[in-house]
Amino acid sequence: MTDEGEKELVGIVLVSHSAAVADSVAELAKELSGGGAAPVRAAGGTPDGGFGTSPELIAEAAQAVDRGAGVAVLVDLGSAVLAVKALLAEGDELPEGTRLADAPLVEGAVAAVVTASAGADVDAVLQAATEGYDYRKT
Repeated sequence: MTDEGEKELVGIVLVSHSAAVADSVAELAKELSGGGAAPVRAAGGTPDGGFGTSPELIAEAAQAVDRGAGVAVLVDLGSAVLAVKALLAEGDELPEGTRLADAPLVEGAVAAVVTASAGADVDAVLQAATEGYDYRKT
């Protein structure tokens, strides 16, 4: 939730099976967005530092970035998707307005952070992240 005087922005959670990957993508997205104002949190690996996904870490990250405008969650692979979908189905673990983005992790994260930092709503942030699939390399 927002503190008095804090702008309501969409929060971004980046979920990977690897804490190092999630942390690096978060750092990259913040850097490429010019140090964007949107709150970003990585939720990678397991609580004991192993590879995998952790519903607890995902929920903690979502709570940490919640500013009242929704939370966009971007994930890397299969079980990360399942973990987020299970949390969404439970209905009380994630902040209201949390949504799973169908987007590539790296390109989507950069687009999401830039868009959220501009003050866009959660639908626009998710759309920007999804457009990451269109970024051509050749």
